[in-house]
Amino acid sequence: MSAADQAVAVSLWRDRRFRRFWAGQSVSQFGDRITELALPLIAVGALHASADQVAWLTALIWAPNLLAIVLGAWVDQRAGKRRLMVLADLVRAAVLLSLPAAYLLGAVTLSHLYAVALLTGAAGVLFNTAYSPFFAHLVPRSSYVDANSKLSASRSASYVAGPAIGGALVQALTAPVAIVVDALTFLASAVLVGRVSIDEPPVAHDQAAPMLLRRAKEGLAFVIRHPVLRAALGCAATVNFFTFVAGSGLIVLFASRNLGLTAGVIGMAFGIGAIGSLLGAVIAPKISRRFGVGRSIVVGAVLFPAPIAIAAAADGPLWARAGALALVEFLSGVGVMLFDVNLNSLQANVIPDGMRSRVAGAFSTINYGVRPVGAVVGGLLATLVGLRATLLIAAVGGALSLLWLLPSPIPRIRSLTSGDPVTPDRRHGRGRTTNPLSSSLP
Repeated sequence: MSAADQAVAVSLWRDRRFRRFWAGQSVSQFGDRITELALPLIAVGALHASADQVAWLTALIWAPNLLAIVLGAWVDQRAGKRRLMVLADLVRAAVLLSLPAAYLLGAVTLSHLYAVALLTGAAGVLFNTAYSPFFAHLVPRSSYVDANSKLSASRSASYVAGPAIGGALVQALTAPVAIVVDALTFLASAVLVGRVSIDEPPVAHDQAAPMLLRRAKEGLAFVIRHPVLRAALGCAATVNFFTFVAGSGLIVLFASRNLGLTAGVIGMAFGIGAIGSLLGAVIAPKISRRFGVGRSIVVGAVLFPAPIAIAAAADGPLWARAGALALVEFLSGVGVMLFDVNLNSLQANVIPDGMRSRVAGAFSTINYGVRPVGAVVGGLLATLVGLRATLLIAAVGGALSLLWLLPSPIPRIRSLTSGDPVTPDRRHGRGRTTNPLSSSLP
């Protein structure tokens, strides 16, 4: 048990280390919202990209996650997870700054956009695999849900203001120049995270330690054997696949071409709708205490993807079309925060030290690895059956992710405790409950 686990639970706002980490993550999230809007708008507006080309742009951002299982095994053997996170931030800042530089030279191309998407995605994988053990030793176990709620709340707040600011910046300064803001936020994150000190357990450099690929395999095997992680992975991967079938690139394309909305209106609709994410992040701890961690995950798994159908049905005057887009974002925002805050906390609770990065890598390889596949499938479906039909398919398929959770222990998990509520059975791959009270129904 880490020193953080032994600490008396106090308000995280009184913890200077957490405040710095939260600030770094928050400022970076605000920048990301601008780039998420600017990149596809560069492709669509300046380069006249097709739906399939926009889908490939989204796919390349997430493609590096296919190697997360190996990178996670490597990160587990590296001391100084904080340094790796700072390095990832600096790489993303440098790569993003290449876009406005190329724009000033009149040399922005689709290939350049693809390279930026791929490299920033790879640096993001490095950051995320180091994040899991860093978070677990920064925050006391009893505060996992509270910490994830605060981090998710700032992420949600970025969805409120970020797209609106991004839309305004794109219209006023052009999309490549607006991306400078995101690059600067990564530099700020690097400075803030670099000042957060934690007590990490020493990494044993045993000559007889398993090879990299074997450690990666061990991480994947742990996920598959563990009934909570196995069901969580199946559900999350299904949701991610279908929500990326209707990924942000296609949503922006649909809103621009089918709904006839300008960049400013799209950004404003996304910002207003993102209030749902902020609300979901704030109420997630209260909902989990009232109805249970597991049930909150179940509700979020359905409420996240299902509202995409509303966008597919949008029609009528401008206010109705923009309002439908905002409603989709609002309902999905509440759902994704109920899902993420509780599931991330549950995962942090059941993964042992020494395996956090490799398990996170294995989880990300499948969970995030399906995102580029979903984006490519979305582009193909949009070409074959149209954007509206593609959105409907994404809504229905995503809601069916519920089927992974129902037979698992997750719906019965009431709260997190100092112990692991469900552990893997190494002989048969079936789970057993070690603390019945923590996973009982009310």
